[in-house]
Amino acid sequence: MRILLVGAGGVGNAIAKIAARRSFFETMIVCDYDLARAEATVAWIEAKHGDQNGRFVAAKIDASNPDNVAEVAKQHGATHVMNAVEPKFVPSIFAGALAAGANYLDMAMSLSEPHPTKPYEETGVKLGDDQFAQGSDWEKAGRLALVGIGVEPGLSDVFARYAVDHLFNEVEELGVRDGANLVVRDEHGNEIFAPSFSIWTTIEECLNPPVIWEKERGWYTTAPFSEPEDFDFPEGIGKVECVNVEHEEVLLMPRWLPAKRVTFKYGLGNEFISILKTLNQLSLDKVQPIRVRSADGPVMVAPRDVVAAALPDPATIGPRMTGKTCAGVWVTGTGKDGKPRSTYLYHVSDNEWTMAEYESQCVVWQTALNPVVALELLANGTWTGSGVLGPEAFDAKPFLDLMAASESEGGYGQAWGIKEL
Repeated sequence: MRILLVGAGGVGNAIAKIAARRSFFETMIVCDYDLARAEATVAWIEAKHGDQNGRFVAAKIDASNPDNVAEVAKQHGATHVMNAVEPKFVPSIFAGALAAGANYLDMAMSLSEPHPTKPYEETGVKLGDDQFAQGSDWEKAGRLALVGIGVEPGLSDVFARYAVDHLFNEVEELGVRDGANLVVRDEHGNEIFAPSFSIWTTIEECLNPPVIWEKERGWYTTAPFSEPEDFDFPEGIGKVECVNVEHEEVLLMPRWLPAKRVTFKYGLGNEFISILKTLNQLSLDKVQPIRVRSADGPVMVAPRDVVAAALPDPATIGPRMTGKTCAGVWVTGTGKDGKPRSTYLYHVSDNEWTMAEYESQCVVWQTALNPVVALELLANGTWTGSGVLGPEAFDAKPFLDLMAASESEGGYGQAWGIKEL
């Protein structure tokens, strides 16, 4: 297996660092538009693990250009293209991988477009629609596009498949719930606003109409931040208010898993919600470039890109962050014993541990873990397939077993939990 890793930002950097401890692949080509950033990732790995004998290589790539993606993939003989950049680049990397004859993985799917007249009632273009529309092309080519294999989507979908196969006879609801108790402080110890994940992606998810799926109704939308609820997260995180947010799981799970309802709720907190609403009111969430005066004359710039540039890079805030983040799925229905059951399957990532082990903050590290596990299952033939498939299309047990086994036993040493509610 030769992996073309597109993006050496926070998540891409963590993917490479996690993969450096594994032996299932021949080469990983760490690519970025900023070659120096890719080179820094390779240098860190070599400093930490010694000379890699060319197993990790840095390269420059333009993720917005499908021809360049294909060219770089072919140049390095890539068998798998791992997309680790913002979802606005999904179409070009997706097309470039297929043109190169490579398999493809991502952690966020092609973007949605709200319904033109009823955005808070009906769906328009849904997350992933553009990719699923090309499924036959991937099948004909005999190539696999494994979409949504981060943590959410990704691990949450694996948990859902496991629950359906091993814990429940009938599922009422698959409810993804994400929460944390993370705090970021400045050099003086004051708590500051610094999102732990890409603000570009966070704005996209949180201000778009959230999608809900119901068996009798199909997919439909609600207003942003709707249906608030307090969810009690495990391992000391505690109660966090969660609200409906647009996310890929709701578009993925119903395609493969039997459930009467699928939802996604995110623990944002009042401050974060207020800031997002303000950005929306000021049109600073927009992606369409606007004309701005500068010392060198008028320039065209997207307001959302300005917001992202003004905030701390999520990849750099780890040393100033404390706390844990939790990802999982709350499943309700009838258990294997025929009795009502309410179960939360989850994984917790502790920032202190991820910083000590990988010098990566916990949110990006937790996201990065899962595509590496998936790539290993593809490399050893445990997972196989062609076309455009989500994590739910594969047996969950080998994934969770490999993830939980200790490193001395050939696993990743990441225990996951089950909490009865």
